[in-house]
Amino acid sequence: MASELRRLRTAADLTREEVTERTGINGATLYRLETARARPQARTLKALLDLYDVDGQQRGELAALLKESNERGWLHTFEPELPDQYAAYISFEQEGRRLLNFESLFVPGLLQTEDYARAVIRGTLPMASRDEVDGRLEARMQRQALLVKDEPPHLWAVIDEAVLHRHVGGGKVMRAQLQRLHDAADQPNVTLQVVPFVGGAHPGMHGSFIIMQFERGNADIVYLESMTNDLFLESETDIKRYNLVFEHLRAVSSSPAATRALVAAVLAQELK
Repeated sequence: MASELRRLRTAADLTREEVTERTGINGATLYRLETARARPQARTLKALLDLYDVDGQQRGELAALLKESNERGWLHTFEPELPDQYAAYISFEQEGRRLLNFESLFVPGLLQTEDYARAVIRGTLPMASRDEVDGRLEARMQRQALLVKDEPPHLWAVIDEAVLHRHVGGGKVMRAQLQRLHDAADQPNVTLQVVPFVGGAHPGMHGSFIIMQFERGNADIVYLESMTNDLFLESETDIKRYNLVFEHLRAVSSSPAATRALVAAVLAQELK
């Protein structure tokens, strides 16, 4: 629902401010609807569809979509423990057709083992309670079902070589994680590449990011995670910039076959 509302507004060539002026819908409310932080009430949806000139079959489909969006999925169980932005990100991730993920420090969340994920959450959130850690961990493990569902999205993950050498959780945990990465590289809907140390400086050194690409007609979203405030970038300029950065990262990375060999080599060294 969120991505469809954004697509319709974009197709109507309207800014959020213009929608607010013409419908009276609060700007903050509109932002929450378009970032999956809230579900529209029926009258709000009607006002938006009237403004966007949506009628006929498409209107009926969106009404049905609203009904479906009000049904609670697995994510609802974890929402009290998850920040709004992260919960919104998971919602978008579930709808993506291609996920372009660059990570400079961690194994991508969709490819983490449970022990590695637990060590990451505990290490990066030292003030989190046990319940918070457990909630985030279970949500992360649930997310991974995305890659094995019928018609799964394609995950293209590029990681800095440093990710392979940082001992998150200790040697035993890291060995299992390296094996998981090696196995994941064989999945037909997963492409894994490593930016090698010998490549020197690269555009990903500014930080990790994820580009979520949806069905045709729905605009991409860039997600940036930080210590204080996660961000969604939606402007055409930002989307183009991050897609270009990802293309550069793919170009300077080892090939998928060479990456798989590198992961195997690091794993072999860890087993000695």
